[in-house]
Amino acid sequence: MTASDFHAIYQELIDENPLAIRAVLKILVTEFTDTVPTLAVTCDQRPRLLVNLAFIGEHCRTESEVKAVICHEFLHVLLRHTERITALTPPEHLALDAVINAIIHRSLGPEYSAMMSGYYATAEGVARLLRPPTAEERPSIAQSGWSGQGRAAERRLFAAWGALYAGQLVADDIRDFARDHFSANAKAVVLLGNHDALDGAGRDEGEGAAALANALDSALKAMNGSGIFRSPRGRGFGANAYRNEVRAADRAIEQWRREAYAVLRRHLLPDSASVATDHAATSCVLPVLSPGDRRAVLQSLWSPFFPDAHWDTTMPVRAGSAHVYLDVSGSMNAEMPLIVALLGRLTPYIRRPFWAFSNVVAPARIEQGRLIADTTGGTSLGCVLDHVARTRPRAAIIVTDGYVEHIKAAQMAAAGGTRLHAIVTRDGNAALLQRAGLPYTQLSRLPS
Repeated sequence: MTASDFHAIYQELIDENPLAIRAVLKILVTEFTDTVPTLAVTCDQRPRLLVNLAFIGEHCRTESEVKAVICHEFLHVLLRHTERITALTPPEHLALDAVINAIIHRSLGPEYSAMMSGYYATAEGVARLLRPPTAEERPSIAQSGWSGQGRAAERRLFAAWGALYAGQLVADDIRDFARDHFSANAKAVVLLGNHDALDGAGRDEGEGAAALANALDSALKAMNGSGIFRSPRGRGFGANAYRNEVRAADRAIEQWRREAYAVLRRHLLPDSASVATDHAATSCVLPVLSPGDRRAVLQSLWSPFFPDAHWDTTMPVRAGSAHVYLDVSGSMNAEMPLIVALLGRLTPYIRRPFWAFSNVVAPARIEQGRLIADTTGGTSLGCVLDHVARTRPRAAIIVTDGYVEHIKAAQMAAAGGTRLHAIVTRDGNAALLQRAGLPYTQLSRLPS
């Protein structure tokens, strides 16, 4: 694992934005050091994400596992700041880490939590809560009510383990359980993240700390806050709502990319200025035998001259680009961060200028994950159809939630020379588009 590899994974994680992580990661400066055993976030003038690359290289086998460690650190920082916890005891440290790892497992799946499964594979006692149970351990968890002398503590452990990873327990429950069952084996476990650095002592409460606190507040607003603490000082009273929201945002983004890219591909136009490249099939003739040219191989057996053979290959070519109109009205606010991230990844295929609209069409651009556009409020596809009728592109894509004013037949007819297609957001309403005869593709809905 190199620094450039980590930066690439880190940037992709910001684009994906699982667990409302974007607000925090974008203000951190990444620094590679061996002064921390794993990862840590500082609270000084300029908040830094400290990363031990040796730890990452040793314990993370895939990009998903690297992302899991970053998400773990983010959630730990979020819990520590929002709850104003200072001087945590070892059982409380373990309880918070166990809940965080369970959230990552439920939200992002076993591909991510595989890091915790490997790192804590030999943990014993209550420290086993730091990883999801294995296939061999699940039957014992399912039968945790079995009777037997001297095994009550183990039964309680297995019951808590299963409930934690099913989303039925929160930090308060696990904290109390860990206090009662904490042992020397659990104390010997090296937890992920630099917990002591966040205990409040020596914090710099300057502009950097304030910026970090503001980013954490933004992250909480993007979440619904449930699934962490049950106590009155916490922000939630159960795990289900929290689990559903973060799982939905993460799973949907990959599906959105595939669906949106498929729509774009169908509407790409030749563009000599395109920065995107594709690979086109081609063939050439070379005086080298090819396994795909049997005739040349046979000819070489009797001909005194070495035959030319046909080779099939590919060559890079400029990809086309598509005209895109993005709805920036107020009704799009809830989904706009993910839509902007999605379009940002597809930027090479979007023709310039890139258009935004509410009830007027104006040029827009995406810079460093931010949409920069003028908006006026309201939503009307009429301005888009009028713009299309004036500029006459051969094809165009409209990204909207479908909550628009009535679409006039005359405007649709005027734009009839352009192949139009709409991408409707997952919570959008395509009824008006369907009634106007405008073809559309609706992005996958998030699981409820």
